[in-house]
Amino acid sequence: MRMVLAAILALWAGAAPASECLGSNLFDTMPTDQRALIDAAVAGVPYHQGLLWRASKGDQSITLVGTYHFGDPRHDPMLARLEPVIADAALVLVEAGPAEERRLTEALSSDPTLMVDPTGPTLPERLSERDWQLLSMAMAERGTPAVVTSKLRPWYVAMMLGISPCMMKQVTETGAQGLDHRLVERAEALDIPVRALEPWDTVFTLFRDLTPDQEIEMIRAALPAAAHADDYAVTVTDAYFAGDIWAIWEFGRFDAYRTSGLTRDQVDAQMALAQERLMDGRNESWIGPLTRGARDAARQGKGIVAGFGALHLPGEGGVLRLLERDGWTITRLDG
Repeated sequence: MRMVLAAILALWAGAAPASECLGSNLFDTMPTDQRALIDAAVAGVPYHQGLLWRASKGDQSITLVGTYHFGDPRHDPMLARLEPVIADAALVLVEAGPAEERRLTEALSSDPTLMVDPTGPTLPERLSERDWQLLSMAMAERGTPAVVTSKLRPWYVAMMLGISPCMMKQVTETGAQGLDHRLVERAEALDIPVRALEPWDTVFTLFRDLTPDQEIEMIRAALPAAAHADDYAVTVTDAYFAGDIWAIWEFGRFDAYRTSGLTRDQVDAQMALAQERLMDGRNESWIGPLTRGARDAARQGKGIVAGFGALHLPGEGGVLRLLERDGWTITRLDG
């Protein structure tokens, strides 16, 4: 879950080149039996590998690209491949367009309670002494003092823990952009309309009705890896560019089994909650905008391009399977 949360933070906070942070690919050093468990968990998942796809239905066409929200020079070949497709498209759809990001920035500036809980019990009151000490140290390394951390909302803290201090620094110091932002830039440069798949405040509604126990378990699940976030960044980034999309998800699950201190049932419950809130529910809500956009584009003799986080592509509740069930033919373009 922490890796998915990190990706969301990258979407809303801007992007940084993870490749400049030093770390090890944890798949490379993983014991063979652990990798076999991950491979087995991934094998039966629909569309578990691949970044670039086409969905077609009659004269309607959607080019779908799974994005990574952090900047990396390895995005260049994909952007070059997509350039003529974007130029010929009637519309580009992304999770959040420029208008949504502006609304978000304004909201965060005017309403600190979106991220800070001014009335409820503080995090040191809700966590064990050991967990609070670990959390306050990890957040201090990410530029947030304990007095501020104590009042932050748990979902935001969990997201912050998924980003290494190195990457946090780069978020503020570099102009490198993730593939989503680069798609938007190219579309705007080519005068192609850009629209959002969901409202600007989605990130705040995802965790609104969590129980207090669920909120704290989010933090507890993220804490063990916080000190090794550079390794996680390298592992996730390399898996993304290899197209091993669902391996990223299962890696997080099996690592949490070993390191989080939660039971397997608790980890599975966290993963199911994350999948429901962060992916499956949103995926279902995106099918309408995607199919309406494609239908309108077909009237102009054109298709559309859709770019969103790569973890939204695979699975029974993934965008590709949902489109397939709606009668669309799915073709992989990068395999």
